[in-house]
Amino acid sequence: MADVLVVAEVAEGKLKKTTHSAITFAQKAAPALGGTFSILVIGDGAGKAAAEAQGFGAAKILVVEDASLKSYVAERYAPTVAAVGKGFGVVVGTASAYGKDLLPRVAARLGAGYASDITEVTPENGNLRYKRPMFAGNAFGICSITTPIQVVSVRQSAFAAAEPSGGQSAVETVAYAGPSKAAERVEFVSFDQVKSARPELTEARVVVSGGRALKEKFNQVLDPLADVLGAAVGASRAACDAGYAPSDLQVGQTGKIVAPQLYFAIGISGAIQHLAGMKGSKVIVAINKDADAPIFQVADYGLVADLFATVPELVKGIQAAKG
Repeated sequence: MADVLVVAEVAEGKLKKTTHSAITFAQKAAPALGGTFSILVIGDGAGKAAAEAQGFGAAKILVVEDASLKSYVAERYAPTVAAVGKGFGVVVGTASAYGKDLLPRVAARLGAGYASDITEVTPENGNLRYKRPMFAGNAFGICSITTPIQVVSVRQSAFAAAEPSGGQSAVETVAYAGPSKAAERVEFVSFDQVKSARPELTEARVVVSGGRALKEKFNQVLDPLADVLGAAVGASRAACDAGYAPSDLQVGQTGKIVAPQLYFAIGISGAIQHLAGMKGSKVIVAINKDADAPIFQVADYGLVADLFATVPELVKGIQAAKG
């Protein structure tokens, strides 16, 4: 019998949607281990975020809020997460930038095995087996962890966001364990966040992505389509490297992993690195003048055409259909 601890990600006093994917994992894993799951809410605004976390059926909401945690620094967070995690069989978070930075440090402190960026969990004889992508998603590995405590990060696009199930979990305050010695040599300088009126790329239901073929007309072509669909805008690495789109829009193996309901790949050839970041999308629409482009092999709908003529026509058609 073992319990699961979800490490929540908090921003501006709210749970980030990434946390919901980790909760989905816990809702499946905890019963398989014969235990329950709790949610650890740590950082600035944790008290406010705890109220939001109460509705997911957790046994407890553990809250850690301290002046030292006002700005995220892994060396200040990891000791407390590890201290709380000692009482659980599995510690889980999402494989976001936050999770990728924090969880390996927690695993090291706990002497725990670590399965990163998993896409599936399967109960087996009272333990858990994890499936994780390798080689840009062209192969999958199946692993299990034999240490008493397991640390896991889940790929957000592979686990549906948990929905509140009602009820009010008990809230318990946990003491801050203090920083590690390494924290004395780390200074938080600033957090430069890109603000946008569009949906967050990793959380959007519709994503419109463009490739290098758009050149200087990247925004001129894509923005009207994104506006009419209420979509987020993404880009291939080639478009970002060429300076046609900012790097925070990059979708792919070395960028952001997305799995929206609808994904437009416009002027994107479909390099393996890009496919690794979006092929989990529910419906994929590709527009490219090259009929042999690899993107058409994964697309549900493909159009071989000049994107500079086709996309404006598509925008007009959608506007007309919406009345």
